Amino acid sequence: MANTNTFVGSKIKGIRESKNLSIEEIAESSGLSVEQINSIENDQNLPSLGPLIKIARALGVRLGTFMDDNDALGPVVCRAADRERNSSISFSNGAADARKHMEYHPLAQQKAGRHMEPFVIDINPEENPDFKLSAHEGEEFIYVMNGEVEIEYGKEKYLLKEGDSIFYDSIVKHHVHGAPGKSAKILAVVYIPF
Repeated sequence: MANTNTFVGSKIKGIRESKNLSIEEIAESSGLSVEQINSIENDQNLPSLGPLIKIARALGVRLGTFMDDNDALGPVVCRAADRERNSSISFSNGAADARKHMEYHPLAQQKAGRHMEPFVIDINPEENPDFKLSAHEGEEFIYVMNGEVEIEYGKEKYLLKEGDSIFYDSIVKHHVHGAPGKSAKILAVVYIPF
């Protein structure tokens, strides 16, 4: 299966350069470090959606701009068989070793002008996760298709099992990961006001 990490990193770099913005300027307006943005642009590490959303805001584009293939104005159908064959995006959990713990399968890459980002996400098990909570504008909805998921939200922890769901404001610091040692598959819809 192809991986679109290189596509995302080069797309961010291309948009930044087309707007004549330096990495330092994006770092300042996004609140991220120059090193983190360099790492993302050079396809070394995609930390989580939170920093990507901050970069999108700093560049004045939608998050979807980094993932778009084509722009369709009408409905977009994503067939299960196509989703398994198509590119995915892998994110690390923010740990120093940057192991990939989530594989995102975008469900609406061709939809133009969208404000929601739907994904099916495969979560790999980790015994001792070391992650950083992130916050961004918008809302998130998560439905557990199978497995067990743990969500840290502010000072609370929620354990979700197959068939459970959660809807929350993403401005509160949060992190989604598998329950200790468990894998999972979730449907996640992220709404980002633009």
